[in-house]
This record gives sequence, C-alpha cells and structure tokens, in this order.
Amino acid sequence: MKYQINKGSKGFGGNLLFENIQFEVRNNEKIAIIGNNGCGKTTLMKIIANEEELDSGIIHKANDCRIGYLAQTTFTNEENSVQEELNAVFQNVLELKIRLEEIYKKMENDHSESLLNEYAALQHAFEDRGGYTIQSDIETMFTKFGFSIDDLNRKISTFSGGQRTRIAFVKLLLSAPDILLLDEPTNHLDLETIEWLENYVKRYPKAVVLVSHDRTFINNVAEEIYEIEFGVMRHYVGNYDTFLKIKENDIERQKSAYARQQKEIERIEALIEKFRYKKNKAAFAQSKIKYLERMEKIEDVNAPQRSFKAHFQSRIRGGKRVLEVSDLAIGYDHVLCQVSFEIMQQERVAVIGPNGKGKSTLIKTIMDLIPSLGGEKLLGHQIEIGYFDQDLAQFNSCNTILEEVWNEYPDMTRSEIRTALGCFLFTGDDVFKTIDCLSGGEKVRLSLVKLMLKQPNFLIMDEPTNHLDLAGKEALEKSLSEYDGTMLFVSHDRYFINKLATAILVIDENGASFYKMNYQDYLDHMKGIEVKTQKPIKQSHEKIEPKKSVNYSKEIKKLEKMIDAKETQIEELRELRFDPEYYHDYQKMAQLDEKIDDVNNEIENLMMKWEEYNECLENENR
Repeated sequence: MKYQINKGSKGFGGNLLFENIQFEVRNNEKIAIIGNNGCGKTTLMKIIANEEELDSGIIHKANDCRIGYLAQTTFTNEENSVQEELNAVFQNVLELKIRLEEIYKKMENDHSESLLNEYAALQHAFEDRGGYTIQSDIETMFTKFGFSIDDLNRKISTFSGGQRTRIAFVKLLLSAPDILLLDEPTNHLDLETIEWLENYVKRYPKAVVLVSHDRTFINNVAEEIYEIEFGVMRHYVGNYDTFLKIKENDIERQKSAYARQQKEIERIEALIEKFRYKKNKAAFAQSKIKYLERMEKIEDVNAPQRSFKAHFQSRIRGGKRVLEVSDLAIGYDHVLCQVSFEIMQQERVAVIGPNGKGKSTLIKTIMDLIPSLGGEKLLGHQIEIGYFDQDLAQFNSCNTILEEVWNEYPDMTRSEIRTALGCFLFTGDDVFKTIDCLSGGEKVRLSLVKLMLKQPNFLIMDEPTNHLDLAGKEALEKSLSEYDGTMLFVSHDRYFINKLATAILVIDENGASFYKMNYQDYLDHMKGIEVKTQKPIKQSHEKIEPKKSVNYSKEIKKLEKMIDAKETQIEELRELRFDPEYYHDYQKMAQLDEKIDDVNNEIENLMMKWEEYNECLENENR
C-alpha cells in the first residue's frame, strides 16, 4: 500500500465537499478522479500532495513514497537556465558522474584494486539510475512540450507564464515520483502533445492519479475511476467507457428496483388491509406492518437535472453550400498556411492540428476579425452565423447575466429571458450576478444561451468545451448532436470531436488537409483502430405454477416461515450496506444490491403463492 485515505471528510465554509471517503493507491495503478466542478477533486489532490488537510479521517502513506504534484514544482531562481533547472532533478546522479570523473583521473596514477572496485560500483549505480541517457531524456521530454533544444539555454524568467507551467510539468515528469499527481494535464496542449503524454502516462512505471475533463485521455489511461458525487466517493474498476456502462446499468437497476419495491409495498398494504381484521390472520398482518416499517426504502433516481438543457435550432434553413474557401492565406504578419475546403449544409467540420499552426487564426479570418492575406471565402445564400469565441471576450463585464442577454434580445419578455437562462442553470438570484464575477464555466454557459437564442444556421465555435466539466460537455454534445444546422469548430477534445464531426480539417506543418469522414474513420485511415461491440444480455423470467392438490393450511404455514426467513435475510443484507468493506467498493456494493434484488424477487414469488393458497383455502371452506 503506497497511500490510503480512510473515512476522509473535507468541507469549506460550512459546505461539505465529501464525507467518509475511502481512497487508496496500492501499486502502480493509473487512477482518475472525476466529478462535476466544485465536488472537491482538486482539493483531494492537494490533500494527497500534503498541501491541504482533512477535516477528519486517517491517512496512511508509505515512508519511502515520493509524491509529485505540478503545483509543488516551482522555480526558486528564475535566473537559472532551463537546463540548470532540469539538471536539478538528477542532482544525485550527476554527483555520481562528478565522482566517477574524479576517480578516473586518480586511476591514471593509482591502479589499486580498491579504486577499480569503487569505480566499477559507481559506474554500475550511474548506469542503473539512467545516467547515460539523462540529456537525451531531458531533450525528448522538453521538445515534446513544444520547445526547441536552443530554449534549454534560456533563462526561466524569459518565458511566459504558460510556458513556465509547461517547463514545470517537464520537470515534474522527469523527477519520476512514486505517485504522479496530474490536475488537468491536457489543458492548453495540442492533440499531438496530448497523445504523446497519454502514451507516456500509460507506460509510466509508477502510480498516476489524475483529474481531467478529457474523457478520451481518461478512457485511454485510467484503469480505475473514483467518482465524487453528492459528497460520496464510489470506486469503479475499468476505464471511462466501463464507468459509463456500469453507472447507466446501475441507474436502470435502481429504477427497476424502485418500481418493484413500490409494487411490493402496494401489494403488502393491500394484504394488510385485507387480513388485519380477520382473527386468524391478524398476527400475520401485524408482522407485515412491522416489515414495512423496517423496510429500507429505495430512492427514486429521478433526481434534479444538474446539467444544462439546450435546444439549438436554425431560424431559417439557408443554402445547401454553406461556406467555400479557396486558397485562403491565413496569418498575421506572415502566412501560416493556405486553406481550401467546402462545407455543405448540415456538415460538422472539426478543425484539428498542433498549436500555433493556424486553427484559431482560420476561425478569426472567416469571422473577419483579422484580414486574410490572400485567397477568398464565400458564404452561401441566407447563411446566418453564430460565433463562439474561446476567449469569452464578447461580454460587458459591468452587466448582470440578465442584462447581458436582455440587451442583445430586447424584444423578448423578462419571463422568456429567464426561461432561457434557466435552461443553462442560471436560476433564482443567479441572474443578477455581474459578468466579472462569473467562472469560466459560467461564461461558457452564458455564451451558449446567446447562441441558442440567435438561432443561426451555421455555428462557428473555437474550443467550446474549455471550462466545462464532464456533465457540461455531455450536455453540450447532446444539444449539438440534435442541431439541424451546420458546424465548423476547433477542439482538442477528442471525445467531443468523435461524437459530432462528420468531416475533419487538419492544419499542421504540412499545410491544410480536408477529410470527408468522421473522426473515427479518420483515425482508422491514419492508424487503423479496431472497434469492439458487446451483445446485450437477455433476461428470462419464469412463471411459477401453483400446485393443484395440496394441504393449503400446511403449505400456508410453511410459506409464512419461508417469508419470515427471507425477510430476516434481506435485513441482514441491507445492514451490510453500512459496512466500509461494501460502501467503499462499488463492485461489492453492486453485487450486494443484486443479492438484495434476488431475495426481494423470492419474497415476491412466495407472497404471490401465499395469496393464491389463501384464496384456495377460503374457497374450500365456503
């Protein structure tokens, strides 16, 4: 066991983030922590990194376990060169190198066996710790994050804030801690770097704990998932797709269990009403009353919707040819590349490629925010554009949310504006918050409100999923998948691209290439990826036939004993839900719930038989 949190709880300002959580890193697992914004994911990462403390609970950490967290990787002297900073990671190994050089010089005059043995031992240690590949490791890692070899000689102070963060990330990865903590590691990285990092993390020989909204990254890296929801943490074994299937099946199973229990309650209440005033059945009716009182009620899963619900729809259909671009030269002071493509009605084109090659520049050129450097672009007949800017700069920071939308759509009533805002989770007094107080995610949702109300037939979007949590991304995907218009969008979110794109425009160092295929087909074309499907599991239900010739009085007593035994069994099983062995392990809890469902079904069948035999006994006595 490298690290464990037992019954951990944490809150801020009276708001509970999570309670009685169980979290552990046993060996070299790749673990993802997921949940909606504000659920406590980053706080948990800081607790693991020893930057925050639990309100209650116990932490066990192996004595020799080194934990690395990006926020901990700081530069004490920004006048150091990048090479000096990255060399510091290998200080112990480089000291071995200095010692080796010293002994080598001594060996010119001293040929003693002891000196030769010391040199051999140091050389073995130096090689074992990767001493001979330190510089190539540094250069490989550094260049993968978009830097040049020459940048190694620059001072840290000469880089921008974002570049310094990436250098800190390189330093963290090179330090190779026993538990590597990554909080949103794919932010501001292009697809090529994300894919490289993904493969690096998968092959990382030690444990990784990550927080990310990049579902493809989680899916391809994570072997275990911990979800924080409503203050509770649940553990799932498998990647993101497995988590979604288990969660969906669990919701369906809970719905089914809730429906069965409601049916069971109705039947038992009917039996109580039927037999409670009959002298010979009063005791049985009383036992059913107590059983209902003890019954643990299953919650209905029709919980309040926490993700937004948008309905994007075109005001007018527009022409079949939406946009035609011919040798369009894009750039600022020089041409980045020339682009030619054509977008037809209802196509959804994803623009992908490395950072700095012109993706956002293309969008801004099409929107006439920057001038083209040559070529031409032509919009089709009656094409109305709705634009989403990744910089979210189109707001008046002094406005309230309500004013921001109402000023743009003055003909709408206050009620209509509030209804639209409510679709994007702006309810109650939220609408009176000023723009400058909004988080990135809230600004994205506000931009989407305005886009929805505009009803364009051509959506042009630059990184629309930035700042959205998993639930927000899934809600946006669902809304846009039902949109009847055309889309051109830039995104680094592979999951989002895969869900929506019908064509791919790649802008890279080789120029621009247009593929009339969806993202999965594009990947198949470039790499070849096999897709597996699962067959649905069929369930069967047996119908129980009552015996025709029986001693009904005797059989009724037997059934009552069997029902009592099963009810005792189900109470014992329900008690196990409060055992940490079960409520901290999602798979065990799921198996326990299945057992409870099975016993409930047995009770239901026994009760049906009991009712039938009582009917038969009453008929015999008439």
